[in-house]
Amino acid sequence: MSGYHANSGRHFTVEVEDDTGGVKKRKFRSRAHANPLADPQFEYPVSPDCVDWSVLYPELCGEAKTMPRPVEYADIGCGFGGLLVKLGERFPDKISIGVEIREKVASYVDQRIKALRNENKGRFQNISVVRTNAMKCIANFFVKGSLEKLFFCFADPHFKTKNHRRRIINRNSISEFAYVLKEGGFLYVVTDVKELHDWQVEHLNAHPLFEKLDDDAEKADPCWDLMFNSSEEANKVERNEGSKFGAIYRRISLAEAVARREKK
Repeated sequence: MSGYHANSGRHFTVEVEDDTGGVKKRKFRSRAHANPLADPQFEYPVSPDCVDWSVLYPELCGEAKTMPRPVEYADIGCGFGGLLVKLGERFPDKISIGVEIREKVASYVDQRIKALRNENKGRFQNISVVRTNAMKCIANFFVKGSLEKLFFCFADPHFKTKNHRRRIINRNSISEFAYVLKEGGFLYVVTDVKELHDWQVEHLNAHPLFEKLDDDAEKADPCWDLMFNSSEEANKVERNEGSKFGAIYRRISLAEAVARREKK
C-alpha cells in the first residue's frame, strides 16, 4: 500500500460474499461517506516526481525502481476495485490506478490486487491503488497531460444543497482533471442518480476544454460497457433494477477551445 491517507465519514460494515483470494469485504469496516473538502490529514507527495511508484507497481518498476511509462488510466473513487480489475484484464498493455479516499476500502483493494497477483503469476501487475483525495491532490500524483482516461463511476451524490460543492465533478475540480488529462484523452462519468448526472453534464458542458461525444461514439467506446457494468456499485444498481446514466467527454486542446470561442 502507498501510505497516502485521507479522512472519511461514518462507519458501516459491508456484508457480502467472499471475493478474490479469500479477501472478504465484510471484514473491512469502512465509512459510508467522505468529506473531500476537509483538511487533508494524510501524507501526499509534493509533486509527481516524489511518488514512489515501485511500491505500487513492483514488477513493472523492476530492480531499477522506475516506471517504464506514466500511469495511463485512473479510476477516481474506485470503491472496491471492480472496474479497476476489469481495466487490468481488458487492457493489459495499459497501466491503471484506482484512487480511493476511504482507508479501509483502499486497503481492501490493495489486498485484492495482491491476491490476484499471487493467484495469476505475471498478471495484474499493471493495476494498483492509492489512497488520497483526488479533489485536492490529483496534480500531486500525475504530471500535466499524462493520463489517457479518467473514470468517475457512481460518485457520492451529496444530495443536500449545502454539500453540492463536495461533488467530485464541479467547476473547480474539472480544471484539475483537464490539467492531468492529455489532449484527446477521455473523461467518463456514470451514476444511478439522474439529478447528479444532470449536474455532471451541465458542468462538463460548460467547461471549454471538454467536448461530449455523441451517442454513437459513446456506445462504440471500448470502456462504455465496462463503466456501466464492472463496478460493485453498478452490479448493485442492476440487482435493484435501477437506472444508470453515463456520458463520455473528450479533452480538447486549448487552441481548439479558443477557435471555437472565436466562432461564437
